[in-house]
Amino acid sequence: MNAIYWLILFIVLLVIEIITLGLTTIWFAGGALTAFVLSMLEVPPTVQWAVFCAVSLILLFATRPWAVRYFNSQKKEKTNVDSLIGRTAVVTSEIRNLEGKGEVFVNGLTWTARAGEDSLVIKEDTHVTITAVQGVKLIVEVKN
Repeated sequence: MNAIYWLILFIVLLVIEIITLGLTTIWFAGGALTAFVLSMLEVPPTVQWAVFCAVSLILLFATRPWAVRYFNSQKKEKTNVDSLIGRTAVVTSEIRNLEGKGEVFVNGLTWTARAGEDSLVIKEDTHVTITAVQGVKLIVEVKN
C-alpha cells in the first residue's frame, strides 16, 4: 500500500510542476520516485522517508542553481516598448522637463519624451538616443 501513496505523491508533484513551471516541486518528485522504487523493493517505511528527504534535498541543492542559471540565460527577445531603448529618435517638439513638454518621433510613432536631466532643453530636430521608458514617456539624451 505504501507504493501507491508514493506514486500518488509523485504524480501530484509532477502535475503541480507542469502547471506552475516554476521549478518548485520537481526536486521532491524525484525523491518520491526514489521512495516509490524502494517501496516496491519492500524497504521499511522509515528508510523510504529518509531517502525521500535526502534525495529531494540533494536534487534541490545540487541541480537547482544550474537549472535556474540555464533557464534564466535564455536570451529573451525585446518586444514592444523595450525594443525602443538604445534607438535613435528625432525631437518633434522641444523637450523641456520643467514645463512637462516634449515629443520625439521613432518607429513611425510620436511619443512623449523627457530629458534625462531636468535642466536640459533639447531643441526640435535634434537626434536623441532613448535610454529608458517611464510609463508612457521615453527618457532621452542627446546623441553624441
